[in-house]
Amino acid sequence: MHDFIQANTGGRLHDAREAAISPLDRGFLYGDAVYEVWRTYGGVLFGAREHWERLENSAAGIGLRLPLDFERLLAEIRRTIASACAVTHWAGEHYVRLQISRGAGPIGLDPQLAGTQAFWVLLVKPLADLTDDELNTGMRVEMGGAVRRNDPRTLPPSLKTGNYLNNVLALREAVAAGAQEVLMVNLDGRLTEGSVRNFWFVEGERVVTPPLSDGILAGVTRRLLFEQVGPAVGIELREETLRPEDLPRFAECFVTSSTQDIAPVSAISAHHFRLGSVTLTRRLKAAFRAYVRSYNDAHPEWGVV
Repeated sequence: MHDFIQANTGGRLHDAREAAISPLDRGFLYGDAVYEVWRTYGGVLFGAREHWERLENSAAGIGLRLPLDFERLLAEIRRTIASACAVTHWAGEHYVRLQISRGAGPIGLDPQLAGTQAFWVLLVKPLADLTDDELNTGMRVEMGGAVRRNDPRTLPPSLKTGNYLNNVLALREAVAAGAQEVLMVNLDGRLTEGSVRNFWFVEGERVVTPPLSDGILAGVTRRLLFEQVGPAVGIELREETLRPEDLPRFAECFVTSSTQDIAPVSAISAHHFRLGSVTLTRRLKAAFRAYVRSYNDAHPEWGVV
């Protein structure tokens, strides 16, 4: 798979390795930005509106006016993917990331120093699905230690902002312990989420996940499992406050994200989970991919390749 990343900086297409952002940009200086990530399935921008709505919510949460509307975004994504494919000749799926900062201005924390012109950057790169080996092996997760999840009363995890240092430091701990992901707890010791993933736990034919109120991002894949996929296949999904000592209750664990949809977890620290093709996790993944196919059939207007 090609490692080239195509950038689109305010409408200008270029190699992402080329410098294109002012050193005075507030996203760079202070993390004063919001972002959103989409992926394609079959060349269609999946969850197009759901991700856009979450971006609008994040922007409103930090008082940021978006500099482009949804239709302009679609046009720019198409331009950016076309430019990327001209370089990579990649015929598979794509990762699409939009970041919007408050803009540039004199050094200082006051948001008014940025003026009124927000600044946007699109990044596009090839995206490969999980292999059969990765699905059968599962993801190794470490329970978070010293680093706790942001409290919603400080920097709300419900906002997808450019300030990800909390996640970075928590993941750093986990990687140092030999894991691929972290499961963070909040200040009250309740399970929350990973660095970029929502967590789910299987108990019999029931699936539970931490509630948004415990301090997690409202994942788009998470939302679609609740609203579309679970009801379609008759699997009970519900929110439940959980603590580390609850882990032995569960036979399976999986994570959800926009780029990988559903991915199985093999272990969280010393707690191991069932894997394989006959698990409820794999049933849900198959059901999710069936929903993707129906979504693509219903929304050819969001084709971007």
